[in-house]
Order: sequence, then structure tokens, then C-alpha cells
Amino acid sequence: MTPERTKKLLAVLSKRQTSLTVVLENVFDPHNISAVMRTCDAVGVQDIYILNTRIPPHKKWGAKSSSSAHKWLSVHQYTNAQTCFTVLRQHYDLILTTHLSSDAVSLYHVDFTKRIALVFGNERDGVSEDIRALADGNFIIPQVGIIQSLNISVACAVSLYEAFRQKNIAEHYNEQQLSSTHFQQLAKEWSMH
Repeated sequence: MTPERTKKLLAVLSKRQTSLTVVLENVFDPHNISAVMRTCDAVGVQDIYILNTRIPPHKKWGAKSSSSAHKWLSVHQYTNAQTCFTVLRQHYDLILTTHLSSDAVSLYHVDFTKRIALVFGNERDGVSEDIRALADGNFIIPQVGIIQSLNISVACAVSLYEAFRQKNIAEHYNEQQLSSTHFQQLAKEWSMH
């Protein structure tokens, strides 16, 4: 690996955020998952959770839509919601689902300087009632159109870029978030790609 490539990988790792993640619940289309992965990489989200309780676990992602982003992420797959949420609770203080409800808060009122997991549901039904019951609340992306919904990868991108904006203002990208051990572990894994 060239010194330039090593420098680039270490610079990217130094911006990875440990206080923000995405959870995808029963998302059918691997291309949607891949598009989400690409956005996660773009804003420095290292960990992504794939929860499949009603569909089989995915064996691969849509390569064209991800530009191989999955190689640079830590992808955690679960088939049991309780197990997944137990792990999430160890790392994140707030778990919010995208759901249009009377108690949902605007995306722009979410404080992304906290440790937050954002849950996005599948293309047809959104986040399930079971998962909403396990979460701490709901958020919505303000819209003024008739349809009142966005493609999951678009909704995730809009949400992550609001988090990116807030984290940038709070200077979260100016300090290394990964522990030294985790940083070195990922640097070793990435050098093999």
C-alpha cells in the first residue's frame, strides 16, 4: 500500500463517529441497504445494524449502489430484535425510529450531539410496531408534499446529513472518536482491502 493510501485511510478513520448509527429493519432491497451504507461512509458512521426478523438475512449487498462501501463499515446483522436492542443500548443513549405519529419530533429538533441510533423500516411498511415499542421515540422528516414519505435511502441520507451538520458544528469531527485499540484494528483490516 502506498504512503498516500495509508495516509488517506488513517485520515478517514480519524473522522469515524462512534456516537451515531443506523438500524435497518427488514429492508428487502439490497440496493437500498447499499445506498445507505454509502451515505454512512460519507458522514463517518462506522457501525450499521441490519435487523431481519421477517426476511432471511442478506448474503450480499447491491455492489453498484454502494461502491463497495460495506468494506469500510462494521456491519452487524441480527435476526432477533431483543438481542439487537440490547447491543444498541450498550452504545447509544437514544434510539429513534422514523414513524409518522402524533408524538414524533422533527428531525431538526433531534440533538445529534448525543449518542443516537436511527431506525429505518422496510420499503412497504416502515418501522414495525414491535420495534417502535422498543425504541425511545419517533422522528419525522418535515415535508410539504402529498405523498409524505421518501425512499428509505433518501430518508436516511437526509437524516444523516442533519446529524453531520450538527456534529460538525459541535466539532465532533475534530477529535478521534474511535478508541486507540479499535482504530488500530480497523486500520489493519482496511489495509487489506
